[in-house]
Amino acid sequence: MGSTGTTRRAGGERPIIIGLSAFYHDAACCLLRGGALVAAAQEERFSRRKHDPRLPVEAFRFCLEAGGIGPHEVDAMAFYEQPETKLERQVWSGRVPATSARADPGAAERRIREGLGYDGRLLFFPHHLSHAASAFDFSGFDEAALLTVDGVGEWTTTAFARGSSSGIELLAEVAFPHSLGLLYSTLTAYLGFPVNDGEARVMGLAAYGRPRFLEALRQLVRVGKRGLDFTLDIDYFDFINGSKMYNDELCVLLGTPPRRPDEPLTRVHQDLAASVQALLEELLLTFGWHLYEETGLPRLCLAGGVALNCVANGRIRREGPFRQVFVQPAAGDAGGALGAAALAHRRLTGQKRVQGALRDARCGPAWSADQVVRLLEATGARFCDHRGDESGLLAAVADRLARHQVVAWFQGSMELGPRALGARSLLADPRDPDARERLNRTIKRREPFRPFAPAVLAGRAAAHFDLDVASPFMLETARVRSDLDLPAITHVDGSARVQTV
Repeated sequence: MGSTGTTRRAGGERPIIIGLSAFYHDAACCLLRGGALVAAAQEERFSRRKHDPRLPVEAFRFCLEAGGIGPHEVDAMAFYEQPETKLERQVWSGRVPATSARADPGAAERRIREGLGYDGRLLFFPHHLSHAASAFDFSGFDEAALLTVDGVGEWTTTAFARGSSSGIELLAEVAFPHSLGLLYSTLTAYLGFPVNDGEARVMGLAAYGRPRFLEALRQLVRVGKRGLDFTLDIDYFDFINGSKMYNDELCVLLGTPPRRPDEPLTRVHQDLAASVQALLEELLLTFGWHLYEETGLPRLCLAGGVALNCVANGRIRREGPFRQVFVQPAAGDAGGALGAAALAHRRLTGQKRVQGALRDARCGPAWSADQVVRLLEATGARFCDHRGDESGLLAAVADRLARHQVVAWFQGSMELGPRALGARSLLADPRDPDARERLNRTIKRREPFRPFAPAVLAGRAAAHFDLDVASPFMLETARVRSDLDLPAITHVDGSARVQTV
């Protein structure tokens, strides 16, 4: 762990901590004051560059403004991984030549300090420990089993742990190159989608196929006797130091060529997607059961990029042994900023936890109605002014939805994480059979198979979905069982990714 400077509040009195993630994808920044989350945002929301990996300068400025502080008032800055250890893996794999200027273990710290104008205490925490803390510390659980799964952090790709009042205890971990995240990303690339962005497309496409390649894909993974470890058959992969994720051996095993990005999607591609999705669900359920046997704890916290797979999350909750499952809304690298800040809070104060469970993902910037009106006036846009008339606004929106129009709904603080949760959302009538195709084609401009998610009052969720728990962050799927016909939000397999309100 690296650190410089001193803590400005002796004894840990209400420390102000900045959490950071950056330099790979989904850079983010958050601010904790006295263990309470004040603000959090991803850099992409300011730069409009999806998955922006750059140092989150604008997100940092927003957090300082939200906290009403300057950089000199920050007691510590916490980074979500250990750059020196990560560099060791990059040099080992040949991604960074040992003799190059990039092989500089102090480069990350200099970039942070110079880019943010910060000379105070700077702490570095292991990537998967940051993931684990981002889920457990904000879950509200007194104790829980912890499972973090992603592509790779420094060396770790999967970690099994126990969270309690004493902190986080690591039980087992899997090291690079053995990675479920990279396995899924390999099939993502095989299907012609971009890695670190196209995985959600594979999940959506999977519902259209049948897992006829599952037996072949099972040959790629071997689970250890303890059930808390696995290995990949690396002979089929090329992501260690090659130019692509897979090699010719995988093509032979699957018996079908990889898809080029410009090629149409066929039944084969649907079946490949269904197969890798089925394998992921199968493995995560296996690990969940073994983790439960190891810990005996009825609650599970999930984090890491793989925890954004809401289909797998739904199966873990329904078919796994855990009574409660918490998935951090920014489960990928963006959420690592929250975990690093929580770990720094513990170190500086001696307290074990941050303050309270994360109930709301709307932690980002907000603009008042007056600011929006001034912007509209400056651009000469035509608009109706409903300030001070909420009932009129709601009636106007309901009327448009009833006439099968699409409403861009903008209110309050921006969401953290990849899901639109009612602060920056597109609204449409779920009964409209043409809504999904129209939204995908003309507004989202994405593949027609991509589903849209319903928001439903928590008290009415069970009337429309096979869901008996709150789902405020839209991170699991449930079967649609409504008396209403809801084609716009019902996926081809009869499921929906539900947000309860």
